Amino acid sequence: MYEPDVSIIIPTSNIVEKDQSDDFTLLLNLLDKQTYEYIENIVIDNASNDGTEVLLKEYKNSGYISFFTEHDRGKFDAMNKGILRAKGKYVAFPSCDDFYHDITAITDIVNVMEQEDADFCFFPSYCRHPEGYVFQFVPAMLSTFQVVPCPRQAFFFKKSVLTELGGFDEKFKLLADYELVIRLVLGRYKGVMFDGNAVTYKLGEQVERHSSQVEAELNHIFYKNYKNLYPLTDEILDRMVKISEFPKPLLDRLSQYFPEEDKDLFFERYEMLYKMRTEAVKNLREQERRERQGL
Repeated sequence: MYEPDVSIIIPTSNIVEKDQSDDFTLLLNLLDKQTYEYIENIVIDNASNDGTEVLLKEYKNSGYISFFTEHDRGKFDAMNKGILRAKGKYVAFPSCDDFYHDITAITDIVNVMEQEDADFCFFPSYCRHPEGYVFQFVPAMLSTFQVVPCPRQAFFFKKSVLTELGGFDEKFKLLADYELVIRLVLGRYKGVMFDGNAVTYKLGEQVERHSSQVEAELNHIFYKNYKNLYPLTDEILDRMVKISEFPKPLLDRLSQYFPEEDKDLFFERYEMLYKMRTEAVKNLREQERRERQGL
């Protein structure tokens, strides 16, 4: 029976200095325990100068990884370099402090993708919040055009599809992985859900810290991908980014990228998200008003 190779692409940058060595070790050890035999672990290192290269050489000599070290322009540049070097039919992109907690996960995911001839696979995950708690992230693919539907770590991709799409758009420093998913759905590539929680990932603190940059990138992402579907003004884009308010004609066009039987649920999810975000903005403004008045 043909068993396709899987490439796990891991970007690193000064993980010793950042105290990520133990997390990285856990990721590799659990990858080594996977029941799937045909896995290559590719580490793309950002020319670390803190002892990371010594650590990576030890893992390479032990047969855990192959690694390449050179300056990059950020994690998405590193991931694109990994795609070019990957030998696998399927690729995934965990960060160095994530891990696959289910040792049969990759076997199960590959089986699903092979059976369904899928271009990408998504699945539930556990998120470790910087404040110390853990929550489950259940994929919400019908909300792809409004918000991140699933973390990058909870996706597997067919390498040939990523090559067709040109990989991650590196001008988006924080949200290039989300923008890639939008292009996958707009391109009508076939996605399939694996109904098993396979990975634990750490919430990206850069996204949490740089809300203004996140909004700016969302603005450009929406314009880039939806401008040919509906004329977008700055005011429309601002409302799309801040409260998920989409013009009805644009929403109608976007709904066509999902199966006909899911359209009612698509609009239902849209309304739910729009109301939730509108209420959140209203509550935030009320809180700010009360603080200004000293209440």
